[in-house]
Amino acid sequence: MKIEKYISVFNIGLQNTFVYRWNYFLRALFGLIPLAGTVFLWRAVFQEHGGGLHGYDYGSMVYYYLLAILVSNLVTPTEDEWQIAADIREGQINSFLTKPVSYLGYRFSIFLSGRLVYTAVTLPPIALIFLYFRDYIVLPEHVMTYVYACVSMLMAAFMQFFITYSLAMMAFWILEISTVVFIVYSFEYFLGGQMFPIDIMPAGIQAAMKWMPFYYELFCPIAIFMERLRGLELAQALAIQACWLLATWAAAHAMWKRGLGHYQAVGG
Repeated sequence: MKIEKYISVFNIGLQNTFVYRWNYFLRALFGLIPLAGTVFLWRAVFQEHGGGLHGYDYGSMVYYYLLAILVSNLVTPTEDEWQIAADIREGQINSFLTKPVSYLGYRFSIFLSGRLVYTAVTLPPIALIFLYFRDYIVLPEHVMTYVYACVSMLMAAFMQFFITYSLAMMAFWILEISTVVFIVYSFEYFLGGQMFPIDIMPAGIQAAMKWMPFYYELFCPIAIFMERLRGLELAQALAIQACWLLATWAAAHAMWKRGLGHYQAVGG
């Protein structure tokens, strides 16, 4: 069966990813260092401000960044764009042109296996950080909040993969994609909620950002879990996120087809 091919790819991806488990562990461990700076920064902000900020106090702000670290580790691809670009530059995709295997499906299986291993390896240090800041953790009151947050997080993961895949397709036209990747990732970092919660921005800017894909790559599932999105706002957010998921999936397919046409035209 066709699905068995991708299960085999998933298993191979697991084996290959486990080779770098200590690299992932150390990356996650040292990736927590900026959290310390963020905690001190917001402590100073709230002490100076003398109160809350758009519904956040010091504890909820720390909790937000804890969730940002967790969600980022769960959904963000790790070096997938560089691996895909290398396949294109080195001609490795030639083997997929003669086999009944979708390259997108192949890379998606690798992405899933990589996320599974990366999550398993990085959860222990993250769990310790959560334990240290346990006084600031406030779990959702409603069971459905967990469901909505998980659905949003899955869509965020798939969106990030399709965006990464589309960026990597630029390797069909340009030799080095790093500049394009870093530009897009800069927007993701600033507009996706890693630098600060989106809902502390002015109302007009928030309204505009809700129509951008970056809003749904990280901030949306966190805001749902913290129950800062409810009712109609929650339904609207999930609907827009689903639309962006379909759009990024379509873009990934389109970039592959156009890139492959260019690749074959120049004798790849």
